[in-house]
Amino acid sequence: MNVDKAKKRIAKQVKKGFCGYPKISLEYFGKTAGLASEVVIFFTSEEGAEPQEQKLVSEKDTREDETVQSTLVKIIERASASTVMEVEGVSIIT
Repeated sequence: MNVDKAKKRIAKQVKKGFCGYPKISLEYFGKTAGLASEVVIFFTSEEGAEPQEQKLVSEKDTREDETVQSTLVKIIERASASTVMEVEGVSIIT
């Protein structure tokens, strides 16, 4: 899947806001604010449940990596996520 198409599909889901569970949260991490070398996906099946966590790492920016973005779309679809949330920006790894 084209990286732009994948990013648009994710953004469309994020734009809907909270619509219940299951919920997926995405957070990008990197050594600098300009380069996200990894993305962590948090899956919460129901309110009060402990979130499951999965990490995807890339040598380049994960926000522009076609494989990573396509994988995120597939994870969201397979989880039948009602809500997709995304933390703004890149969290700095120290």
